[in-house]
Amino acid sequence: MESVKSQTVSRMEKRVYLSAPHMGGTEQSYIQKAFDSNWIAPLGENVDRFEDGLSSLCEGRPVVALSSGTAAIHLALIRLGVGAGDVVLTQSFTFCASANPIKYVGATPVFIGSESETWNISPEALESGIKSSIAKGKRPKAIIYVHLYGVPAKIAEITEIASRFDIPLIEDAAESLGSRYRDRPTGVFGDFGILSFNGNKIITTSGGGALVCNSKEDADKVRFLATQARDPAPYYLHSEIGFNYRLSNVLAGIGCGQLEVLEKRIEQRRDVYERYKKGFENSSEVVFLNSDSKCFENRWLTAVTFNPSRKTFDVFSLQKKLDALNIECRPLWNPLHRQPIFRECEYFGSEVEVDLFERGLCLPSSSFLSEEVQENVIRAVKVVGELL
Repeated sequence: MESVKSQTVSRMEKRVYLSAPHMGGTEQSYIQKAFDSNWIAPLGENVDRFEDGLSSLCEGRPVVALSSGTAAIHLALIRLGVGAGDVVLTQSFTFCASANPIKYVGATPVFIGSESETWNISPEALESGIKSSIAKGKRPKAIIYVHLYGVPAKIAEITEIASRFDIPLIEDAAESLGSRYRDRPTGVFGDFGILSFNGNKIITTSGGGALVCNSKEDADKVRFLATQARDPAPYYLHSEIGFNYRLSNVLAGIGCGQLEVLEKRIEQRRDVYERYKKGFENSSEVVFLNSDSKCFENRWLTAVTFNPSRKTFDVFSLQKKLDALNIECRPLWNPLHRQPIFRECEYFGSEVEVDLFERGLCLPSSSFLSEEVQENVIRAVKVVGELL
Protein backbone atom coordinates (compact mmCIF):
# COMPACT_ATOMS: atom_id res chain seq x y z
CA MET A 1 0.00 0.00 0.00
CA GLU A 2 1.34 3.44 -0.95
CA SER A 3 2.40 5.49 2.08
CA VAL A 4 0.75 8.82 2.77
CA LYS A 5 4.13 10.52 2.53
CA SER A 6 4.64 9.35 -1.06
CA GLN A 7 1.18 10.43 -2.28
CA THR A 8 0.42 13.69 -4.08
CA VAL A 9 -2.70 15.84 -4.20
CA SER A 10 -3.96 18.27 -6.81
CA ARG A 11 -5.00 21.87 -6.28
CA MET A 12 -8.75 22.28 -5.88
CA GLU A 13 -10.37 23.93 -8.93
CA LYS A 14 -12.67 26.04 -6.76
CA ARG A 15 -11.66 27.66 -3.50
CA VAL A 16 -12.83 25.68 -0.46
CA TYR A 17 -13.74 28.34 2.09
CA LEU A 18 -13.61 27.96 5.84
CA SER A 19 -17.23 29.01 6.47
CA ALA A 20 -19.10 30.66 3.63
CA PRO A 21 -22.61 32.16 3.75
CA HIS A 22 -25.41 29.79 2.73
CA MET A 23 -28.67 31.39 1.65
CA GLY A 24 -31.95 29.59 2.15
CA GLY A 25 -33.91 31.09 -0.74
CA THR A 26 -36.44 33.35 0.99
CA GLU A 27 -34.05 36.13 2.03
CA GLN A 28 -34.68 38.10 -1.15
CA SER A 29 -38.42 38.22 -0.52
CA TYR A 30 -37.88 39.90 2.86
CA ILE A 31 -35.41 42.34 1.32
CA GLN A 32 -37.92 43.13 -1.43
CA LYS A 33 -40.56 43.91 1.20
CA ALA A 34 -38.19 46.44 2.72
CA PHE A 35 -37.71 48.07 -0.67
CA ASP A 36 -41.41 47.95 -1.53
CA SER A 37 -42.30 49.68 1.74
CA ASN A 38 -39.30 52.03 1.43
CA TRP A 39 -38.15 50.97 4.92
CA ILE A 40 -34.52 50.48 3.94
CA ALA A 41 -33.14 52.48 6.87
CA PRO A 42 -32.76 51.10 10.39
CA LEU A 43 -35.94 49.76 11.99
CA GLY A 44 -38.99 48.38 10.26
CA GLU A 45 -41.00 45.18 9.95
CA ASN A 46 -38.01 42.95 9.21
CA VAL A 47 -36.20 44.11 12.35
CA ASP A 48 -39.28 43.38 14.47
CA ARG A 49 -39.72 39.95 12.86
CA PHE A 50 -36.05 39.09 13.28
CA GLU A 51 -36.03 40.08 16.94
CA ASP A 52 -39.19 38.06 17.58
CA GLY A 53 -37.64 35.02 15.91
CA LEU A 54 -34.48 35.31 17.97
CA SER A 55 -36.51 35.77 21.12
CA SER A 56 -38.36 32.52 20.44
CA LEU A 57 -34.97 30.76 20.25
CA CYS A 58 -33.93 32.33 23.56
CA GLU A 59 -36.77 31.24 25.84
CA GLY A 60 -38.82 34.34 25.09
CA ARG A 61 -36.22 36.79 26.38
CA PRO A 62 -36.28 40.23 24.76
CA VAL A 63 -33.66 40.53 22.00
CA VAL A 64 -32.32 43.72 20.42
CA ALA A 65 -30.94 43.45 16.88
CA LEU A 66 -27.71 45.40 16.47
CA SER A 67 -25.00 46.15 13.93
CA SER A 68 -22.58 43.59 15.40
CA GLY A 69 -21.87 41.27 18.29
CA THR A 70 -19.14 43.71 19.33
CA ALA A 71 -21.77 46.44 19.68
CA ALA A 72 -23.82 44.05 21.81
CA ILE A 73 -20.93 43.52 24.24
CA HIS A 74 -20.31 47.27 24.38
CA LEU A 75 -23.92 48.03 25.27
CA ALA A 76 -24.06 45.18 27.80
CA LEU A 77 -21.05 46.65 29.60
CA ILE A 78 -22.63 50.11 29.60
CA ARG A 79 -25.90 48.71 30.93
CA LEU A 80 -23.99 46.97 33.74
CA GLY A 81 -22.41 50.27 34.69
CA VAL A 82 -18.86 49.30 33.74
CA GLY A 83 -16.63 52.34 33.31
CA ALA A 84 -13.20 53.87 33.70
CA GLY A 85 -10.99 52.12 36.23
CA ASP A 86 -13.17 49.02 36.51
CA VAL A 87 -11.93 45.46 36.00
CA VAL A 88 -13.63 42.95 33.68
CA LEU A 89 -12.54 39.32 33.50
CA THR A 90 -12.66 37.79 30.04
CA GLN A 91 -11.58 34.72 28.15
CA SER A 92 -8.13 34.84 26.56
CA PHE A 93 -8.78 32.17 23.93
CA THR A 94 -11.20 34.02 21.67
CA PHE A 95 -11.49 36.78 19.09
CA CYS A 96 -10.51 40.31 20.12
CA ALA A 97 -14.16 41.43 19.88
CA SER A 98 -14.73 39.79 23.27
CA ALA A 99 -12.21 42.14 24.88
CA ASN A 100 -12.08 45.36 22.82
CA PRO A 101 -15.37 46.75 24.23
CA ILE A 102 -13.85 46.57 27.71
CA LYS A 103 -11.37 49.15 26.51
CA TYR A 104 -14.16 51.16 24.84
CA VAL A 105 -15.65 51.91 28.28
CA GLY A 106 -12.27 52.65 29.85
CA ALA A 107 -12.11 49.46 31.93
CA THR A 108 -9.20 47.04 32.26
CA PRO A 109 -9.43 43.47 30.93
CA VAL A 110 -8.00 40.63 33.00
CA PHE A 111 -7.54 37.51 30.91
CA ILE A 112 -8.50 34.01 32.01
CA GLY A 113 -7.05 30.87 30.46
CA SER A 114 -8.87 27.82 29.10
CA GLU A 115 -9.52 24.31 30.32
CA SER A 116 -8.65 21.41 28.04
CA GLU A 117 -12.08 19.76 27.73
CA THR A 118 -14.18 22.46 26.03
CA TRP A 119 -11.28 24.88 25.34
CA ASN A 120 -13.38 27.56 27.04
CA ILE A 121 -12.74 29.63 30.16
CA SER A 122 -11.34 27.61 33.07
CA PRO A 123 -13.56 27.85 36.17
CA GLU A 124 -10.52 27.32 38.42
CA ALA A 125 -8.53 30.09 36.73
CA LEU A 126 -11.61 32.32 36.79
CA GLU A 127 -11.93 31.98 40.55
CA SER A 128 -8.22 32.71 40.97
CA GLY A 129 -8.58 35.87 38.89
CA ILE A 130 -11.58 37.02 40.91
CA LYS A 131 -9.85 36.47 44.26
CA SER A 132 -6.72 38.26 43.07
CA SER A 133 -8.70 41.29 41.89
CA ILE A 134 -10.68 41.47 45.13
CA ALA A 135 -7.46 41.23 47.16
CA LYS A 136 -6.21 44.28 45.27
CA GLY A 137 -9.38 46.20 46.07
CA LYS A 138 -10.87 45.83 42.59
CA ARG A 139 -13.97 43.66 42.65
CA PRO A 140 -14.63 42.74 38.99
CA LYS A 141 -17.63 44.52 37.51
CA ALA A 142 -18.37 41.76 34.97
CA ILE A 143 -17.25 38.42 33.51
CA ILE A 144 -17.34 37.73 29.76
CA TYR A 145 -17.11 34.09 28.76
CA VAL A 146 -17.37 32.49 25.31
CA HIS A 147 -18.70 29.27 23.75
CA LEU A 148 -15.90 28.57 21.27
CA TYR A 149 -16.67 27.01 17.90
CA GLY A 150 -20.23 26.29 19.05
CA VAL A 151 -19.23 24.17 22.07
CA PRO A 152 -20.78 25.37 25.35
CA ALA A 153 -18.46 26.30 28.21
CA LYS A 154 -18.79 24.80 31.69
CA ILE A 155 -21.79 26.97 32.40
CA ALA A 156 -22.85 25.46 35.73
CA GLU A 157 -19.42 25.97 37.29
CA ILE A 158 -19.02 29.48 35.84
CA THR A 159 -22.49 30.54 36.98
CA GLU A 160 -21.90 29.23 40.49
CA ILE A 161 -18.64 31.17 40.81
CA ALA A 162 -20.16 34.38 39.46
CA SER A 163 -23.13 34.04 41.80
CA ARG A 164 -20.93 33.37 44.82
CA PHE A 165 -18.94 36.54 44.20
CA ASP A 166 -21.98 38.51 42.98
CA ILE A 167 -20.46 39.40 39.59
CA PRO A 168 -22.67 39.86 36.49
CA LEU A 169 -22.16 37.48 33.56
CA ILE A 170 -22.03 38.36 29.87
CA GLU A 171 -22.42 35.17 27.85
CA ASP A 172 -20.74 35.45 24.44
CA ALA A 173 -22.75 33.02 22.32
CA ALA A 174 -21.62 34.57 19.03
CA GLU A 175 -20.43 31.19 17.74
CA SER A 176 -23.04 28.97 19.38
CA LEU A 177 -26.49 29.91 18.07
CA GLY A 178 -28.53 26.71 18.25
CA SER A 179 -26.23 24.98 20.74
CA ARG A 180 -27.77 23.81 24.00
CA TYR A 181 -26.53 23.15 27.52
CA ARG A 182 -28.64 20.85 29.68
CA ASP A 183 -31.42 21.29 27.13
CA ARG A 184 -31.38 25.09 27.34
CA PRO A 185 -30.14 27.38 24.56
CA THR A 186 -26.84 29.16 24.94
CA GLY A 187 -27.25 32.90 25.32
CA VAL A 188 -29.80 32.73 28.16
CA PHE A 189 -27.56 31.87 31.12
CA GLY A 190 -25.99 35.28 31.75
CA ASP A 191 -27.25 38.72 32.66
CA PHE A 192 -26.81 39.40 28.94
CA GLY A 193 -26.25 37.12 25.96
CA ILE A 194 -24.34 38.00 22.80
CA LEU A 195 -25.24 36.79 19.30
CA SER A 196 -23.41 37.40 16.01
CA PHE A 197 -24.51 37.18 12.38
CA ASN A 198 -21.20 38.00 10.73
CA GLY A 199 -20.66 36.59 7.24
CA ASN A 200 -18.94 33.42 8.46
CA LYS A 201 -21.43 32.48 11.19
CA ILE A 202 -23.90 29.59 11.01
CA ILE A 203 -26.54 32.06 9.81
CA THR A 204 -25.72 35.57 8.65
CA THR A 205 -27.17 39.01 8.04
CA SER A 206 -23.96 39.96 6.17
CA GLY A 207 -22.94 41.90 9.25
CA GLY A 208 -24.93 42.09 12.45
CA GLY A 209 -25.48 40.91 15.98
CA ALA A 210 -27.96 40.95 18.84
CA LEU A 211 -28.15 41.40 22.58
CA VAL A 212 -30.26 38.96 24.61
CA CYS A 213 -31.65 40.74 27.68
CA ASN A 214 -33.24 39.47 30.87
CA SER A 215 -35.87 42.19 31.13
CA LYS A 216 -37.94 44.53 29.01
CA GLU A 217 -36.39 47.41 30.94
CA ASP A 218 -32.90 46.39 29.81
CA ALA A 219 -34.04 45.89 26.21
CA ASP A 220 -35.78 49.27 26.08
CA LYS A 221 -32.70 51.01 27.45
CA VAL A 222 -30.41 49.22 24.99
CA ARG A 223 -32.65 50.20 22.06
CA PHE A 224 -32.54 53.80 23.28
CA LEU A 225 -28.74 53.81 23.51
CA ALA A 226 -28.35 52.02 20.17
CA THR A 227 -30.36 54.70 18.32
CA GLN A 228 -28.21 57.67 19.37
CA ALA A 229 -30.03 58.04 22.72
CA ARG A 230 -32.69 60.34 21.31
CA ASP A 231 -34.91 61.60 24.11
CA PRO A 232 -38.68 61.71 23.47
CA ALA A 233 -39.16 65.30 22.31
CA PRO A 234 -40.53 67.15 19.26
CA TYR A 235 -36.93 68.08 18.38
CA TYR A 236 -33.48 66.47 18.71
CA LEU A 237 -32.73 66.22 22.43
CA HIS A 238 -29.97 64.11 23.98
CA SER A 239 -29.29 63.69 27.69
CA GLU A 240 -26.96 60.67 27.30
CA ILE A 241 -24.25 59.56 24.89
CA GLY A 242 -25.74 57.21 22.32
CA PHE A 243 -24.51 55.01 19.48
CA ASN A 244 -25.49 54.21 15.91
CA TYR A 245 -25.74 50.48 16.59
CA ARG A 246 -29.13 49.36 15.24
CA LEU A 247 -29.39 46.70 12.52
CA SER A 248 -30.85 47.93 9.26
CA ASN A 249 -34.23 46.70 8.04
CA VAL A 250 -32.60 45.38 4.84
CA LEU A 251 -30.03 43.25 6.66
CA ALA A 252 -32.68 42.08 9.12
CA GLY A 253 -34.57 40.76 6.09
CA ILE A 254 -31.62 38.49 5.33
CA GLY A 255 -31.76 37.35 8.95
CA CYS A 256 -35.48 36.53 8.71
CA GLY A 257 -34.81 34.24 5.79
CA GLN A 258 -31.79 32.69 7.48
CA LEU A 259 -33.76 31.89 10.65
CA GLU A 260 -36.04 29.71 8.53
CA VAL A 261 -33.12 27.38 7.72
CA LEU A 262 -31.22 27.51 11.02
CA GLU A 263 -32.11 23.97 12.07
CA LYS A 264 -31.08 22.65 8.66
CA ARG A 265 -27.78 24.53 8.81
CA ILE A 266 -27.05 23.07 12.24
CA GLU A 267 -27.77 19.57 10.94
CA GLN A 268 -25.48 20.16 7.96
CA ARG A 269 -22.62 21.49 10.11
CA ARG A 270 -22.93 18.53 12.44
CA ASP A 271 -22.82 16.20 9.43
CA VAL A 272 -19.60 17.90 8.28
CA TYR A 273 -18.12 17.33 11.74
CA GLU A 274 -19.10 13.65 11.74
CA ARG A 275 -17.60 13.10 8.28
CA TYR A 276 -14.32 14.60 9.46
CA LYS A 277 -14.34 12.33 12.50
CA LYS A 278 -14.89 9.31 10.30
CA GLY A 279 -12.28 10.46 7.80
CA PHE A 280 -9.60 10.75 10.48
CA GLU A 281 -10.72 7.84 12.66
CA ASN A 282 -7.57 5.85 11.87
CA SER A 283 -5.24 8.80 12.45
CA SER A 284 -4.36 9.01 16.13
CA GLU A 285 -2.48 12.23 15.50
CA VAL A 286 -5.67 14.23 14.77
CA VAL A 287 -7.62 15.15 17.91
CA PHE A 288 -11.09 16.75 17.80
CA LEU A 289 -12.74 19.27 20.06
CA ASN A 290 -15.16 16.67 21.32
CA SER A 291 -18.71 16.35 22.62
CA ASP A 292 -20.10 16.66 26.12
CA SER A 293 -23.05 14.51 27.18
CA LYS A 294 -24.71 17.58 28.75
CA CYS A 295 -24.52 19.56 25.53
CA PHE A 296 -25.81 19.78 21.98
CA GLU A 297 -23.24 21.56 19.81
CA ASN A 298 -24.06 23.38 16.58
CA ARG A 299 -20.56 22.52 15.29
CA TRP A 300 -20.21 25.91 13.63
CA LEU A 301 -16.58 25.08 12.86
CA THR A 302 -14.80 21.74 13.07
CA ALA A 303 -11.65 22.39 15.09
CA VAL A 304 -8.82 19.90 15.58
CA THR A 305 -5.37 19.72 17.09
CA PHE A 306 -2.46 17.72 15.75
CA ASN A 307 -0.23 15.53 17.90
CA PRO A 308 2.39 14.31 15.42
CA SER A 309 5.22 12.15 16.70
CA ARG A 310 7.83 14.13 14.76
CA LYS A 311 9.16 17.31 16.33
CA THR A 312 9.44 19.10 12.99
CA PHE A 313 5.65 19.30 12.51
CA ASP A 314 4.46 22.90 12.06
CA VAL A 315 0.71 23.59 11.98
CA PHE A 316 1.25 26.97 10.29
CA SER A 317 3.28 25.32 7.53
CA LEU A 318 0.41 22.85 7.08
CA GLN A 319 -2.05 25.74 6.78
CA LYS A 320 0.16 27.38 4.13
CA LYS A 321 0.42 24.16 2.12
CA LEU A 322 -3.35 23.67 2.23
CA ASP A 323 -3.87 27.26 1.13
CA ALA A 324 -1.67 26.56 -1.89
CA LEU A 325 -4.10 23.73 -2.71
CA ASN A 326 -6.97 26.27 -2.59
CA ILE A 327 -8.21 25.01 0.78
CA GLU A 328 -8.85 27.64 3.44
CA CYS A 329 -8.08 26.57 7.00
CA ARG A 330 -7.56 28.90 9.91
CA PRO A 331 -5.43 28.67 13.05
CA LEU A 332 -7.18 28.50 16.38
CA TRP A 333 -7.41 31.81 18.22
CA ASN A 334 -4.11 33.42 19.15
CA PRO A 335 -4.61 34.03 22.91
CA LEU A 336 -5.44 37.64 23.70
CA HIS A 337 -3.05 37.89 26.63
CA ARG A 338 -0.22 37.42 24.10
CA GLN A 339 -1.46 40.12 21.72
CA PRO A 340 0.61 43.34 21.57
CA ILE A 341 -2.32 45.52 22.59
CA PHE A 342 -3.01 43.46 25.73
CA ARG A 343 0.44 42.35 26.87
CA GLU A 344 0.34 44.61 29.92
CA CYS A 345 -2.88 42.99 31.17
CA GLU A 346 -2.99 40.38 33.91
CA TYR A 347 -3.51 36.72 33.03
CA PHE A 348 -4.61 33.76 35.13
CA GLY A 349 -4.33 30.22 33.80
CA SER A 350 -1.93 27.46 32.77
CA GLU A 351 -1.65 28.47 29.09
CA VAL A 352 -3.67 25.51 27.81
CA GLU A 353 -4.82 27.85 25.05
CA VAL A 354 -1.23 28.61 23.97
CA ASP A 355 -0.65 24.92 23.30
CA LEU A 356 -3.96 24.70 21.43
CA PHE A 357 -3.03 27.69 19.25
CA GLU A 358 0.32 26.15 18.35
CA ARG A 359 -1.19 22.78 17.39
CA GLY A 360 -4.66 23.48 16.04
CA LEU A 361 -6.61 24.35 12.90
CA CYS A 362 -10.22 25.01 11.97
CA LEU A 363 -11.12 22.93 8.93
CA PRO A 364 -13.48 24.00 6.11
CA SER A 365 -16.96 23.71 7.60
CA SER A 366 -19.42 25.42 5.24
CA SER A 367 -22.88 23.90 5.53
CA PHE A 368 -22.99 23.22 1.77
CA LEU A 369 -19.65 21.36 1.78
CA SER A 370 -20.19 18.27 -0.36
CA GLU A 371 -18.99 14.82 0.68
CA GLU A 372 -16.72 14.64 -2.37
CA VAL A 373 -15.04 17.96 -1.65
CA GLN A 374 -14.71 17.10 2.02
CA GLU A 375 -13.08 13.77 1.18
CA ASN A 376 -10.54 15.67 -0.91
CA VAL A 377 -9.87 18.03 1.99
CA ILE A 378 -9.34 15.10 4.36
CA ARG A 379 -6.94 13.47 1.90
CA ALA A 380 -5.06 16.75 1.42
CA VAL A 381 -4.62 17.20 5.19
CA LYS A 382 -3.30 13.65 5.51
CA VAL A 383 -0.92 13.90 2.57
CA VAL A 384 0.61 17.37 3.03
CA GLY A 385 0.65 16.89 6.79
CA GLU A 386 2.18 13.44 6.41
CA LEU A 387 -0.34 12.10 8.90
CA LEU A 388 -0.46 8.32 8.92
